[in-house]
Amino acid sequence: MPQVAARITHDQEKWLKEFFKTKSAGAEFILPWAVDVFFRCIRNVSNEFSVSELKTVLEAHREVKLLPNQSKQAYLQLRVEEACDERGAHIQHGASKSNLEVKLRRLNDLQATALMIWATSYWTSKSWNGVSLDDYVKLSCG
Repeated sequence: MPQVAARITHDQEKWLKEFFKTKSAGAEFILPWAVDVFFRCIRNVSNEFSVSELKTVLEAHREVKLLPNQSKQAYLQLRVEEACDERGAHIQHGASKSNLEVKLRRLNDLQATALMIWATSYWTSKSWNGVSLDDYVKLSCG
C-alpha cells in the first residue's frame, strides 16, 4: 500500500490514537473513507446543479487556496457571490445567480466542502490541465 505523510494537529493525533488501535490504523481507515465520502458526496451534490451553475462554481475557485478552516458552506457562498458580483461569472457561464444562491444555501458543510474541493482541484490538479470546463464537469460529475 502506498504511503502518505499527512500533517495533523495534536488533537487529531490524540483522536486517532483514542478511537483506533494505533494512529496508523486510524489514518489507514480515515483517508480511504474520506475519499469515498468525497466522491459519493460530489456525485450527489453535482446532480442538484446545472452545468452552467457548476461552471460558475468552478470559476469562483480560480486562484483559491482551500484551507480546512474555511471548508464551510458560508465560504462557498461568499466565493461564488464575489465571483458573480466582481467578475460576472454567472453571466459568463449562463447561470442564474439567484437560483445558484438558493441551491448553495441548501448545502450542508460537508456537501459544500466536497464542491469546493472539486472546484479547486480543476485549477490545481495536473490531471485536468488543458481540459475544458465542460469536459471537467462532464467527466467528473457524469
